[in-house]
Amino acid sequence: MEALRENEAEEKEEEKKAFKISDELQDLEEKLSKIQVHIPNIHEFDWSSMDTSHLPASYKINSAKEKMMLHIAANFRRQYTHLCPDRKELFLHPLNECGVEKFVSTTVRPTLLPYPELYNWDGCARFVSDYLTMEPLPNPIEPPSSLVSPTTILKYQRGNCFDFSMLLCSLLIGVGYDAYCVYGYATRETCMMDETREVCPLLKKSKEAQKETVKEKTEKYAVKPPRDLRSKFELQQAAKKEAEIQVAKQKKQEEEEERIMEAEKPKPDSLYGLRVHAWVLILSGKREVPESFFIDPFTAKSYSTTDGHFLGIEALWNHVNYWVNMQSCLNGCKDLIFDLGNPLRWEFMLLGADKPLLLLPNEEEEEELADEDLDNLVKEEEEKGSDMPPSWVDPIQISLKEFETRCPQGKKVIHYKKAKLEKWAPYLNSNGLVERLTVFEDQDCTKVLEVRQWFKNREDLLEMRQVNKITEVTTEYFGPGHVLGLKAHVYKSMNPETERTMEFYNKTRVDGLQKRVENACEMMEYFVGRSDFLYYRHTNFGKRTKRAQILVANPDANARPIMQIKECFHRNLEKPANEDVAERIFMISEERILLTYHLQENYITASKREFTKRADVDNKGNKIIMTPDMCLSYQVGSSQEDKKLIHLYKMMLKLMEEEKHLKHQVWESGTEVLEILKIREEEEGASKLTVSIYDTERNEKGKKQREAMEHQMQEERQRQDEQDLDYLAPFIIQMGNIEKMTKWQALRLKEDCLTDFKYHLIDKANIIQVRFEKETQELQKKQQWYQQNQLSMTVEDEEAYIAYCSDAMFRIRILEMRLNRHKETAPQKYIALEEKLCKDPRLSEYLKLYA
Repeated sequence: MEALRENEAEEKEEEKKAFKISDELQDLEEKLSKIQVHIPNIHEFDWSSMDTSHLPASYKINSAKEKMMLHIAANFRRQYTHLCPDRKELFLHPLNECGVEKFVSTTVRPTLLPYPELYNWDGCARFVSDYLTMEPLPNPIEPPSSLVSPTTILKYQRGNCFDFSMLLCSLLIGVGYDAYCVYGYATRETCMMDETREVCPLLKKSKEAQKETVKEKTEKYAVKPPRDLRSKFELQQAAKKEAEIQVAKQKKQEEEEERIMEAEKPKPDSLYGLRVHAWVLILSGKREVPESFFIDPFTAKSYSTTDGHFLGIEALWNHVNYWVNMQSCLNGCKDLIFDLGNPLRWEFMLLGADKPLLLLPNEEEEEELADEDLDNLVKEEEEKGSDMPPSWVDPIQISLKEFETRCPQGKKVIHYKKAKLEKWAPYLNSNGLVERLTVFEDQDCTKVLEVRQWFKNREDLLEMRQVNKITEVTTEYFGPGHVLGLKAHVYKSMNPETERTMEFYNKTRVDGLQKRVENACEMMEYFVGRSDFLYYRHTNFGKRTKRAQILVANPDANARPIMQIKECFHRNLEKPANEDVAERIFMISEERILLTYHLQENYITASKREFTKRADVDNKGNKIIMTPDMCLSYQVGSSQEDKKLIHLYKMMLKLMEEEKHLKHQVWESGTEVLEILKIREEEEGASKLTVSIYDTERNEKGKKQREAMEHQMQEERQRQDEQDLDYLAPFIIQMGNIEKMTKWQALRLKEDCLTDFKYHLIDKANIIQVRFEKETQELQKKQQWYQQNQLSMTVEDEEAYIAYCSDAMFRIRILEMRLNRHKETAPQKYIALEEKLCKDPRLSEYLKLYA
């Protein structure tokens, strides 16, 4: 019974707890329901609210020729809809930004801009892709109702596929390409600029740049390999097992690839084949284009005219004519023939501006055609295309600042398959970063594999940095002109005596060093083009003693003990092979020197020598003489007697001197590594950028020099004006314009003029002094404010403070220079005025009498 009562009590307590928890949950739900979250509206650009009052008259009205063109287009549309009622309506004369109908061909404005990068199609495509922000079409299966001019698109830096294509086509025609805007259909990924399933072009380039494996050349006369005494049956069985394992691995790999492809396969598109898109077509012929191709203006990529991304074409146009596709697109664009002069395949609008067939003349016809005939043909071609009204768009202009800034607000992000590419405008980042590619391991882009960074305008000439996040290996590439000719640097840590590889521009170095590989135990150096034919040096280091570990704190001393130095040399044809050293090894720890000479012709072994070093003096102080056991020689193919001991002794002494010299060179190499590491740390800490002397906007030093020169010229003009002033006029007026004066009046007039000029000079100096003190006080107040609010300041505030201090210091220096110059020139001005008054004809005769 007691147990039952205890169970009932426990159940009641649990029910009370449950009710209590439910009450708490209700209170929590009530409180949460009172909290309202306001989702901010995403701001979208409204083209209807655009200010068009500043646009020229050609944007707001149509000329007589444009009206005639619209009538021709309306008539062409009626005939087209009657003959092809099942096809979609043509894109002929949409509204522009002012609400005026304009024929699409007149919206193309061929332009040649003064930038070398925009002279090729890929440069133009990259600029348009980077400069503009993509906007999808309002209705994905219909062309837009309006088409804005390229100048307005450049101003607002946004547009849809038609806007992108019109701007790109204008630039391409301007530089001489046979380019056309294409209105047709494309895949969902192409229309929405979805590149998340595409491999980044930068990764494709790196794969293509990998070196091909070089096949080893088999010598004609080579030593035959030894006979294979293994069982052929066992080898066949092993090969069969290995083949089965390889087949299983390949099958498993194919299944894994199929699984990944199935997972990455896009979802079915309900609007497949109906999505409207616009792109650019470049036909072969002009600018030495060998084959026609498409350009997607969103991504700046080129595609073949048979590519599966493009599913059909309705029409295309340029600044001369408009063509309608009359060919079937059941197989996409794969079966289309771009022979615009064939009316059965392409129906053109203007009769006098049809596209002629690109036929090459025969040799006989080419000889008959004279230069005048060719000029007449060109004129006839130009007259044919004169039916199209001129473009109503203003000339396309892009300033140097806009061209360099490129991306909207200076930054753009593109997502690829397992990669993210970020772009910045030059000088936007303080470290000169312009591009960064982040490569991920998974499709969701969560685990980083590799980061590549590209830099521009850096003072240290760093061009690229590649960081492998798995191996933690950093590779840096430098342009020509870096300190000590550094070309590339591969490292894991910036600490000295760790594993690293340095490559150099060998032509800029005296020693011809091309590469240096170093770790804690050894250092390998590779040379090119040396006069002593040295091409390789290998140094082995031993473990440090306690004393050496203390010395390593000194960066100028490499305390690593050298155990062995090995050098390899190319063949010197001026010496006999038996005297030309191919390899020498200084075994410092063992007190030995090994020499190996180059192979003689028709011999398979090389001559060798081994020297054993001994002390010059023994324990008793007696001088040790060279003995035969101190040099072991092996001479190939020589019947002559070995060299005498005196010659071997001199050779050993020379080698011992070279050993000392090599030790010093190894020490210099280690010191150079430490110096490069120190310089790299300083360069990374400063991250200074270089500015061209022709860049007037960013070159602060040149700007200040120009302002100083303008101030100096202004002061010079003021000084000239002061010299041309008549200082006596106001004082003569005060005396009543006396025709003849006494010597006392002349003397008083001179003294009054000089006294007034002296006070004028003093007042001018006081004004400059007051301005100088005011600027100094304001700068001190700003500095005190910065010290008080330094911790709470943002990056923008710090940049504004630095800019203010720089301008204030410049103004203070200018005022100080003006004050010092005034103090120096004031006495000279006073003396010059006195001499001028003495020479003045109105006073000179009276002052002479006084004198």
